[in-house]
Amino acid sequence: MDNGVSSYRRFQNGDQDAFVEIVDMYRENLMLFLYRFVCDMNTAEDLAEDVFVEILLHPKRFHFQCSLKTWLFTIGRNKAVSHIRKQSKITYLHPADAGQLMEEGSRPHESLEEVVLQSEEKQALSRAMDRLTDDYRAALHLVYFEEMTYEEAGRIMKKSRKQIENLVYRGKQSLRKMLKEEGIGIEEQR
Repeated sequence: MDNGVSSYRRFQNGDQDAFVEIVDMYRENLMLFLYRFVCDMNTAEDLAEDVFVEILLHPKRFHFQCSLKTWLFTIGRNKAVSHIRKQSKITYLHPADAGQLMEEGSRPHESLEEVVLQSEEKQALSRAMDRLTDDYRAALHLVYFEEMTYEEAGRIMKKSRKQIENLVYRGKQSLRKMLKEEGIGIEEQR
């Protein structure tokens, strides 16, 4: 069994049906592999499609020095790591951190394990936030993610400043407890 090598050779020689064979052979396993990184099946599917687009655009890059599966999964892993890095910069970069990064220059190169660990921590935080009561979740979101003052959050939630302070405090305590149960600690920020 050649594990797709003959199909890839035919594809390089212009046989588009061979490309379909390659996609059929590796698509599902590639998506499941990518899902381990991004924890979202839609994103994993998009990244897998990006891998196949890459080989469509650059069919001569594979030099048969490793298995086709290894090569495809390497491309997929690189795309997943890039996606995670982009998401962490776009979605989770706190403005205070952005200022610090500008002063210090770019972030040092992160290992794949660090990227995956950060992704897992963010997912655990998201799951814990979803388990909070509506008032705790809303107060924390307004104060920390939208960067509103207690007064602004109070106006939106129709509560006093003191009530918002209490909701934020109790919400953080609940979050810490939930994250501690998952083995993740969070730092005191505000």
